[in-house]
Amino acid sequence: MSRTANLEPAPVPTRAGRVRLRVEIALVLGLSLGQSAVYSVVSLLDKLTRAPLGDQTTSMNRSLAERPGFDLTYQLLDIVFALVPVALALYLLFALTGRSPFRTLGFGVRRPGRSVPASIGYDAGVGSALFAAIGVGTLGVYAAGRALGVTTAIVPANLDDHWWTIPVLLLSAVRHGVLEEVVVVGFLFHHLRRLGWGRGAWGAWSIIVASALLRGSYHLYQGIGPFLGNVAMGLVFGWLYQRGVDRGQPRVMPLVVAHALLDAAGFVGYALFGSAIGIGA
Repeated sequence: MSRTANLEPAPVPTRAGRVRLRVEIALVLGLSLGQSAVYSVVSLLDKLTRAPLGDQTTSMNRSLAERPGFDLTYQLLDIVFALVPVALALYLLFALTGRSPFRTLGFGVRRPGRSVPASIGYDAGVGSALFAAIGVGTLGVYAAGRALGVTTAIVPANLDDHWWTIPVLLLSAVRHGVLEEVVVVGFLFHHLRRLGWGRGAWGAWSIIVASALLRGSYHLYQGIGPFLGNVAMGLVFGWLYQRGVDRGQPRVMPLVVAHALLDAAGFVGYALFGSAIGIGA
């Protein structure tokens, strides 16, 4: 039996099994990025009915308390609890398959049949290449969106200047990378394949497109440009992940690395150099 056959989930044949999968998808998304997508759509409608998008500002990573000690505490709690849906997704995968969810999704430092250092090098190399390619595209889409007036001005880091500001921004970047790639790519791809998606004329592209649209939807609060940019990013990430699935070695880890690097560059770069180049607070 091929490695692909060992890792590719077979569709669930029973009605009860399919209901279970749909409920699990609804629970994980409802507690995380699906909820964010709903709020994001409402936020976009709110902004569209207030003023032109180009005249508005979207702030991220804001202070959560006036006193630094409590602000740090709230920031860390926010990061920790945002990762609970990831733990839920991994647990549900284990309950469903009976094997390590980290191996099922390729979320870790070891690839099947490879040493740990080799796997780290692969993840870091692919993740860095994706970071470079997507990063340039992201800047272009943002600039175009601002020029067309369909993207708000984005302030990636709006924390006060404390000794812990940069570490918290880095942790936030890792949080976003883990949450989005494990849930929107790894978990969702696996469950949709179990439901029978990925077959027929569209093949795997039905899953890739659905995942990419979800990714774009929870960025709508930033405007139309970020929605389109994140859909494009989702198509690239989904295609790359599907290639690993087809080879029997699904790897979500390079996507986590790339996403974390993208957010770290945006958050920390803005915090360090925003004022110096005239875009800081």
